Amino acid sequence: MLRIAVPNKGTLSETAVQMLHEAGYATRRDPKELIVADARNDVEFFYLRPRDIATYVGSGALDVGVTGRDLLLDSHSTAVEIDELDFGASTFRFAGTIGRFTSLADLEGVRVATSYSALVSDFLAREGVSASVVHLDGAVESAVRLGVADAVADVVETGTTLKKQGLEIFGPVILESQAVLIAANEQVEGLDTLRRRLQGVMVAHQYVLMDYDLPAQLLDAASKITPGLESPTVSPLRDSEWLAVRVMVPRDDTNQVMDALYELGARAILVSAIHAARI
Repeated sequence: MLRIAVPNKGTLSETAVQMLHEAGYATRRDPKELIVADARNDVEFFYLRPRDIATYVGSGALDVGVTGRDLLLDSHSTAVEIDELDFGASTFRFAGTIGRFTSLADLEGVRVATSYSALVSDFLAREGVSASVVHLDGAVESAVRLGVADAVADVVETGTTLKKQGLEIFGPVILESQAVLIAANEQVEGLDTLRRRLQGVMVAHQYVLMDYDLPAQLLDAASKITPGLESPTVSPLRDSEWLAVRVMVPRDDTNQVMDALYELGARAILVSAIHAARI
């Protein structure tokens, strides 16, 4: 039985659980449930603190897990990243008092507050910068104002929260993180099936199915607009001068593609959601 660690709370939890549900797995109905057995799919889910998941998987206590790349690297776990899961994106940057820091070298000998002390320490060591890393569990943007640190390293979205604390971003990106699938090793039994299912969910989120009718002489031009993953599916219609075309299109491009096809001469353009896929 494949043992899978799932975030029990936080920004990763809701989307991870939804992906697993869409992939055909049983998920918990009560947020207090810690273990859910899915006998039909021969898997067992363990709902754990996101920060602990890499440790459980790396130790071999569990086979597979969903966590953030940041948490994986910060844990120093031996678990390996298998796939990106296309959600939970975040960017880690340095920030300090406005005007004080301009480059990474300016951190030499100062205090840097962060909730990801191992990750930041490793980054500074690779860059040859010697700084004192101060570990805080949260709200690191207040550390400079309260005198705990001279600079901070944290997740940055718009930078608005940092500006409110009198801080500005500087230096290089520490890490581009997102939710990832991790495993104790790449040979875990049952891992391939889980990967295919999750990849199918991601495809269903990223693409739609588009059908349209088209004058036969316009097929080459239409294929340039909608090339599909390999090639469009083309079927004859009763009117031999027309063809029916079916193709996968990136979801974000749907309306632009429909407009282009209509201007070309396609008609009866229909779009359908994809609920599952195996590519």
